[in-house]
Amino acid sequence: MIYTSILDYIGQTPLLKIAPEIHGLNNVELYAKCELFNPFGSVKDRTALALVKKHLTELKSSGQTFLESSSGNTAKALQVILSMSGIEFKSVTNRIKTPEVREILSALGAKLQELPGLSECPDPTDPYNPISYIANMISRNPKKYFQNSQYYSLDNPAIHHTTGTEIFADLGALDYFFGVLGTTGSTRGVTEFIKNKNPALQTIGIIAEKGDYLPGIRNQDEIHEVGIFERSLYTDIVQISVDAAIDSMLILNRKCGLLCGPTSGGAFAGTIAYLKSNPPPKLSKVVFIACDRLEWYMSYLKKYRPSLFGGENKENVHNLTEQEIQAAAVVSAEDAPKWIAENKPLIIDLRGNTAFKTAHLPGSINITDNIFEDLTQYAPPFSKGNKVLLVCPVGDRSRAFVALLLRKGFDSAYSLDGGIVKYRDLGWALERS
Repeated sequence: MIYTSILDYIGQTPLLKIAPEIHGLNNVELYAKCELFNPFGSVKDRTALALVKKHLTELKSSGQTFLESSSGNTAKALQVILSMSGIEFKSVTNRIKTPEVREILSALGAKLQELPGLSECPDPTDPYNPISYIANMISRNPKKYFQNSQYYSLDNPAIHHTTGTEIFADLGALDYFFGVLGTTGSTRGVTEFIKNKNPALQTIGIIAEKGDYLPGIRNQDEIHEVGIFERSLYTDIVQISVDAAIDSMLILNRKCGLLCGPTSGGAFAGTIAYLKSNPPPKLSKVVFIACDRLEWYMSYLKKYRPSLFGGENKENVHNLTEQEIQAAAVVSAEDAPKWIAENKPLIIDLRGNTAFKTAHLPGSINITDNIFEDLTQYAPPFSKGNKVLLVCPVGDRSRAFVALLLRKGFDSAYSLDGGIVKYRDLGWALERS
């Protein structure tokens, strides 16, 4: 088949049937909707095209820059689509956690602005929350900037009616549909279409466990911050861990030949876990979305599964138990100034460098969470005689690191409860660099 534009290649992705001996489920025909075969490598190719398609002529004539808050696949697809039409794209986001993503975006010519947000979750009180920051940019200079946000625009789920159309054309009425929840556009769009054909469809959303980081998947604290999220569309929502996602990714890679990444692994893991606990009473057609490709997650895998590359799997904050995290010592934000004055701890701020420079506790030093995790791999990098106070945006990440240090025998570490957000909201003094 010959195409005159690469954009015509977006969509019409295949379904791959997963063999019963691989999934191990009873009464299940299981299929992966292979969105990683879109031309730019992910399900977000459809979303990006939907966000810009109706506006290309307008953007060409106005010369406006298209803005979006994305640090991953949406940004990548937007940059390619817009650059083909000579339109400038700028991604305004919090710290990009996966180096390969930043490198790909840079190579493609995207303009990147990484903000020093106090929290990685949307926070309307934070002037560096990407969504409000973009709104302010546009209000100050509406002739220069344009946005059609993936988090709020109904163009996002609407384009995934095409995904649902393709699934229905291949399989007919579907019994279960599983998808990871990021912007929630793909699960909403597919569900809206297929439920019109089969009202009994059960849609299961998949999120990451509390405190876990899975690319493109929100955790339980973040999901309600998405404007197009419709809880009523989901029969249930299940949580999966980083380890389960990687294990499932490797099954798809090695046993099915599907070179998908940890996000797809999360979708497969959630599907298997849910159907094992809730086995279908009769033979059922089940689809999950294989979201994107493997190649741009090497640094992620090296961090969370170093044994794949000849290293040793190390103790990480993501494999702590909830009991360990709850046992970690905390200092309340209300008592923090007095406690710091009395105990003179070493204060370590785990946020990104720009966030630290914008505002931090007096006397603190900055060691970003990824570097701090490497430093503590074998033993704490400070004397047991020292008290240490760890600081992160809202106190969850720092508490997990305190629990990790406690597991390694260091019992003089504390987490700032509520993080710098609560400390700031109480009006305590912060420094700038």
